[in-house]
Amino acid sequence: MSERAFIPIRIAVLTVSDTRDIADDRSGDTLAARITTAGHILAARDIVRDDRAGIAAKLRNWTADPEIDVIISTGGTGLTGRDVTVEAHRDVYEKEIDAFSTLFTMISVGKIGTSAVQSRACGGVAQGTYLFALPGSPGACKDGWDEILAYQLDYRHMPCNFVEIMPRLDEHLRRK
Repeated sequence: MSERAFIPIRIAVLTVSDTRDIADDRSGDTLAARITTAGHILAARDIVRDDRAGIAAKLRNWTADPEIDVIISTGGTGLTGRDVTVEAHRDVYEKEIDAFSTLFTMISVGKIGTSAVQSRACGGVAQGTYLFALPGSPGACKDGWDEILAYQLDYRHMPCNFVEIMPRLDEHLRRK
């Protein structure tokens, strides 16, 4: 870490599940706890069903909210017919952060071996907001936060991080 001051950012957590509610959302709880422990603001939290249009609508609504800087979803990144979170994210992205998927896979291989091929974690940017889709297990949420997002969402992390370029994410919309 550098000698820069910490900048708290506003992060929303979206759980994608047909079976969970807030009372038993362990993955959402894992992310919410890590976000607040790190000093960030839990800006919103919700659960939506495994429905591509519904997920994309929630993502679009949150990317349009100036009080949300980052959206982290959990669930629906697998290979079954109900797993449509990745497709919903990609419906919303203006740009995909390809290396997020690659790095998440590298970390997962070290933890779960070849089973990592079944995860389709992804990241992107839309309307000046970062979006990340993590698998639905608490372990995967811990890995995604502890190994990647805790660093990239911390302005003090060097040599670079997502926070320092956040003001420029939507500069194309301000051009004349």
